[in-house]
Amino acid sequence: MPLHHAVLALLTRRPNHGYELKARFEEAVGPQWGGLNIGHLYQILERLVRDGFVSRSQVTQTDRPDKNLYTLTEAGEAELRKWATTAWVRVGGFRDELFLKLLGAVALGPQALTTLIEAQRQTYLSELAGLAQQRRAHADEPLVAVLIDAAIAHTKADLGLLDSAAQHLGPLATAQSAQAPERSPSRVRGDTDEAPRGRAG
Repeated sequence: MPLHHAVLALLTRRPNHGYELKARFEEAVGPQWGGLNIGHLYQILERLVRDGFVSRSQVTQTDRPDKNLYTLTEAGEAELRKWATTAWVRVGGFRDELFLKLLGAVALGPQALTTLIEAQRQTYLSELAGLAQQRRAHADEPLVAVLIDAAIAHTKADLGLLDSAAQHLGPLATAQSAQAPERSPSRVRGDTDEAPRGRAG
């Protein structure tokens, strides 16, 4: 539950209400992660309160509705420490749509594979240019900078994958193309192999 633990991390410094947590999360991780849906955040907070990791209290406001204030509990700090000091292990495999696109391009033959690889290469190069701009813009925000560096490294690795795909899948695409059955043009409706039969007279 990475987002649950990120909320616990944000609460280590001081209690917060929901919209403050949303703003602090988005400021902390920067543009690479994306925004945090406020409805989802409140679901997370409800779960953390239920699990005893966070306590909730109401703060009275004179000029607006009362607000809920969320505070990290001792159990929450222990849970955060346990999570934040253990290694992350990938459990879901690599489910990247690119691999499915490669499957489709190989089935269509070498020309389709080359078209996909070159289009994907240009996309990654464009992403790298955008990431470089973000990196310069967030140079004084260490956590955001680390996340952008990770995105840059990942994108560079993806570029290397394209070279591997071209090398290993090119011969397979050629072989698949050679084995594919010829597709005959669709017949015009009403055509048959036999000459039309005349009416019995």
